[in-house]
Amino acid sequence: MSITIKRKPNKFSPDFTRVIARFFMPGQLDRAESIIRKVVNLPDESVLLTLNQVLRNFSKRHRNISKTFKNHFNKIEYAFDKININPKSLSLERKLLIGSYFTMEYSIESAAFFNPSLVEHPDQSGLEEGQKRVIASFRATGEGHISSIVFRCGIIDKNNKLNFEAPGKLVDLPEIIKRHVYNKKSFIKKLEEMNIKKDIVGIVMDKLEDTFIYGELQESIEKTIKETKISYSKKKVIQAINWLANSHYEITFSLDTAISERVIFPVSYSESNGIEDARFVKFVDDDSSVTYYATYTAYNGFTILPKLLKTKDFYHFKVMPIYGEYVHNKGIALFPRKINGKYALISRSDGVNNSIMFSDNINVWRKAQKIQEPLYPWEFIQIGNAGSPIETEKGWLVITHGVGPLRRYCLGAALLDLKNPTKLIARLKDPLLTPNDVEREGYVPNVVYSCGSIIHNNELIIPYGISDFASTFATFSMDELLDELLNNQ
Repeated sequence: MSITIKRKPNKFSPDFTRVIARFFMPGQLDRAESIIRKVVNLPDESVLLTLNQVLRNFSKRHRNISKTFKNHFNKIEYAFDKININPKSLSLERKLLIGSYFTMEYSIESAAFFNPSLVEHPDQSGLEEGQKRVIASFRATGEGHISSIVFRCGIIDKNNKLNFEAPGKLVDLPEIIKRHVYNKKSFIKKLEEMNIKKDIVGIVMDKLEDTFIYGELQESIEKTIKETKISYSKKKVIQAINWLANSHYEITFSLDTAISERVIFPVSYSESNGIEDARFVKFVDDDSSVTYYATYTAYNGFTILPKLLKTKDFYHFKVMPIYGEYVHNKGIALFPRKINGKYALISRSDGVNNSIMFSDNINVWRKAQKIQEPLYPWEFIQIGNAGSPIETEKGWLVITHGVGPLRRYCLGAALLDLKNPTKLIARLKDPLLTPNDVEREGYVPNVVYSCGSIIHNNELIIPYGISDFASTFATFSMDELLDELLNNQ
């Protein structure tokens, strides 16, 4: 194949020093109660001495660690009910010290830093001709293989040299806001899609108005539990109702954080074991307004749930689940604009082939049409996308991944019709990028994988993960790539 590959020197590897302060529950409730009693019984001078030692050791590693301790104290405040102590009677210092015992440092990038996507930054001011400011997102993995989303900011110059800013030293978690307004009719319909149809749903929903918020739903559930005999099956339904409600939330980062200091860490139960492989895309709506979306896979240790991130500025994000019969698999990516008045999405809905879906609702996808199946030996096991399709004059460019012998992952490319992307124009017979001798070694050997590329200065820039461990970049001439594709129609 006559496509020149330019591997870039930029490499991102795991960094043990990037830590967050997350909530820590040391055992069962009785153990938590024992810890609280011990701190409550400490003399005032011991409380101040111990707290000052903690702050001296950790305040330089975190932004406003005392606020974190206060939040974690609030999370464990329910434990005071059984030990007959009024938490409001405690001094601020004692509350902060108690909170510190329910806090742990977590190194978010200690195990792996991989599967990146690359999008244009919302702020393109102050640049020279031929430059573009970009945001790279990564899947960061730490202890217990818990994945989160992290970011880096950089500038691509007129020669397509990538220059990334050094990451900030303080990693920050966002404020979590559960103020989503639910539509009762849509909420019930989504429960039916999940095959949750027991009468307890009606009992809970009848207590709510046509629209409701999270707190009102919780009040309705509490009343239902008090008024109704709750069997095991009904308890499972209530858990499903809560699971659905918890899948909607908003997060907001402090305005004084650099983008490299922001981490989207699992919040809801559906993603408790990881937020995997976010595919970011700059979406331009019919009115020319710009929104950044990311499709990702939420994993709770047992099942996956496709979810959607939405942001305008990378400070404030809305998080929502994605529904439909054909999106319950990994690897879905949005097109960067509507096609014929509908949202469009490329997916591997059956786990093997690439499909296209269209919808009037960005959260609900009902029908899928297969457009591409494994054809060449390097992709016989399965194919999928490696990020959102990119619009070119010749068609929608889709970077694909294929899995072949010894479960080797390679990247390929396909071209879809601009007006009718269910029509496959061309695809590469050979891989566009394969793991070389260096890249094939890692946590999962023989894998190159990407979650989103861009075109700049007539070159395709692909960020990609190296064997599920680190990340780097490669560029390709668009003229060479399109010529090769069109020669394989």
